[in-house]
Amino acid sequence: MTENERDRDAEGRARNARPRDGLGRPLPYGAPGVERQPEGVVRTPGATVNEAQRLLDAGKPFHAHEVFEDAWKSGPEEERALWRGMAQLAVGLTHAARGNTRGGARLLLRGAGSIEAYGTGPHSLDVPGLAAWARELAERVDAGGKPVDAAASAPRLRGASRG
Repeated sequence: MTENERDRDAEGRARNARPRDGLGRPLPYGAPGVERQPEGVVRTPGATVNEAQRLLDAGKPFHAHEVFEDAWKSGPEEERALWRGMAQLAVGLTHAARGNTRGGARLLLRGAGSIEAYGTGPHSLDVPGLAAWARELAERVDAGGKPVDAAASAPRLRGASRG
């Protein structure tokens, strides 16, 4: 690919086809990367939570964010803020793991604020636990300024969170 060419998807839309690492960072063309999440997948809420948890546990919060983004875009209007907030939590963890601790902390706090309106949590999500996890991690990364291990810092989406 030349410098002036753009990657395009099947519909002709610009799409970066470079391989990515586990935290979603672009790698050079031809480098081995982590398989990307397919975009636009419509899942049940339970399947969304299960797939996102699998990716978080594997240290792939960027990829989990894409799963939440699909739910945000395809779900019912009354749950869009929930799924957007969940995506913000995953992106916050991504930034914290990449070393952008200040940006990660901001996104974690924004995500916590977005999901708290959902009380104890629909779809078995532990909303209070996730909000507490996000605030604790935001405080820790903002104060410490060091990247975190994405898998070791990943939350439990259902039940008690770990951090």
